[in-house]
Formats: sequence, C-alpha cells, structure tokens
Amino acid sequence: MAKQETKDLMALSLDELSQEVKVLEVDLGKLKFDHAVTGLADPTVIKNTRREIARVKTEMRRREIAEMSEEQINMRSKIRARRARK
Repeated sequence: MAKQETKDLMALSLDELSQEVKVLEVDLGKLKFDHAVTGLADPTVIKNTRREIARVKTEMRRREIAEMSEEQINMRSKIRARRARK
C-alpha cells in the first residue's frame, strides 16, 4: 500500500504537497487534542498521520535535492562528512 501512496505523491505538484503537509499537520493536532480529551477508538490513526506527513516531506526533499546543481550536491556531501566526524 505504501508504494501506491508514493506514486500518488509523485503526481502532485510542489504547491499541492506543501498544502497537503499543512492539512495533515492540522489533522494531527486535532487528533492529538481529541485523544487527550476523550480518547480515540483507534489511536494508531495518530501514528499513521505522522507517517503520512513524513512521506510528503520526504517527497518534497527528494525533489529539492533533484533540483540542486552539482556544486550544491558536493557542498552538501562535505557538510555531511563534517558532521560525521563529530
């Protein structure tokens, strides 16, 4: 099922993805509030919503990296290498 969701995300534009993140984050806030006040029948909905937010943000980041120039990618690799040494 996750593969189909990923294919659906690839079809969306960047603006649609950012809008989707906003909607999902609002939904997550409502779910957390409802769970704290009355409890949810299925609390795994919170976990699934967090994962869906992560999927959308991952797709956005994948596209951002794909648009980077070779120089930016090399700089990113240097930064990652520096962080690994710490």
